[in-house]
Amino acid sequence: MSTQEQVIAIIAEQAMLEPADVTLESTPEDLGIDSLGLVESIFAIEEAFDINIPFNANDPAASDFDISSVGTIIAGIERLRAEQQG
Repeated sequence: MSTQEQVIAIIAEQAMLEPADVTLESTPEDLGIDSLGLVESIFAIEEAFDINIPFNANDPAASDFDISSVGTIIAGIERLRAEQQG
């Protein structure tokens, strides 16, 4: 399963949607994911990919990890994984 497929599956599960309903352009708000759901999604992603996401739940805008859409979340995960392997 690709990174994209895994992330979409995790986010879809959190939003109680089918993976087909989640697009790269979807925002957490579009999917009905509140701040607690977003934190739970981040924890699930960290566990699935064995990474630490620099995410501040109290001030998401202060993080250099972009959570504005599914696509930016995937790009951030791929960047973190490349840094860890680098």
